[in-house]
Amino acid sequence: MLIAGDIGGTKTELAIFSNEGGPHSPQGQIKFRSADYPSLQVIVKEFLTKVNQPVDRACFAVAGPVLDGRVKATNLPWMIEDKSLARELNLNLKSVRLINDLEAIARAVPILRPSDVHTINGGEAVRRGAIAVIAPGTGLGESFLTWDESRYQAHSSEGGHADFAPTDERQIHLLEYLLKKFDHVSFEHVCSGIGIPFIYEYLRDVERIPESPEVTQLIASAVDRSVVIINQALGSANVSQLCAATIDMFISILASEASNLAIKVFATGGVYLAGGVVVHVLNALQRPSFMQSFKRKGRFAELMARVPIHAVVSQAALAGAAVYGLEN
Repeated sequence: MLIAGDIGGTKTELAIFSNEGGPHSPQGQIKFRSADYPSLQVIVKEFLTKVNQPVDRACFAVAGPVLDGRVKATNLPWMIEDKSLARELNLNLKSVRLINDLEAIARAVPILRPSDVHTINGGEAVRRGAIAVIAPGTGLGESFLTWDESRYQAHSSEGGHADFAPTDERQIHLLEYLLKKFDHVSFEHVCSGIGIPFIYEYLRDVERIPESPEVTQLIASAVDRSVVIINQALGSANVSQLCAATIDMFISILASEASNLAIKVFATGGVYLAGGVVVHVLNALQRPSFMQSFKRKGRFAELMARVPIHAVVSQAALAGAAVYGLEN
């Protein structure tokens, strides 16, 4: 039996998998709030006590760069190391694997079912063409897949930390605003759960878009401000003008960076949008503005229009960690 996990800055999700059930049939699945725990070890011990099932393998997908079996979680104060993790859990494990969370999502792409995705652009997929994956969650993750003559191979990256490249005058002013706060402004600063409040603050402070006192209070008291901003933009009967403008800019930036990634890896096989934020803004992704921004690549506009785009609406990182763990 395998214990697999999706370890993110906001939540940690653990589940038990078996070879017989496969990666789509988790057993004893539990979600934890990451910030409430001092380490992954503490969460795993609590999880195993609750599910009370024996395990002999472990695989954890972590939001951060994995090097030689070690990873410093990008948006958590956790250092995770495969050998010490096995030792501290005091379990007789045959293997403990750590992989980047976006590599895990990429590993899940070939096994996604129709119910796991929502198509944004049907496009014209090239058989065995490269596939791009971009996932705004707490941070921004990117990965891709290439065909190796027998199967798709997943590749991790830290592309979300590349320099933010504005595509219009408004985004240029956003960059200028953020450069007063940070030495380096990455796409993660403007295209993630972390980034959405920065866009909101720019539109409030610089463009002076008004906000109601009620929404101001909701955002100020929220544990996750981005969730409130999204809800007030898309899920409220009385839509906040400021929140709506924030999500419009976020969608434009996400489309542009997804297009950047597609061009860099020549993703003729498609682009997959994943991560918790994507699920929350799914309705906005289906507006014409997303594809308009995605296709804005000059001479390559026609090529971009042919790229299939799918939103992943299932627990892809957990499934991908299960795929990797069950194979190794």
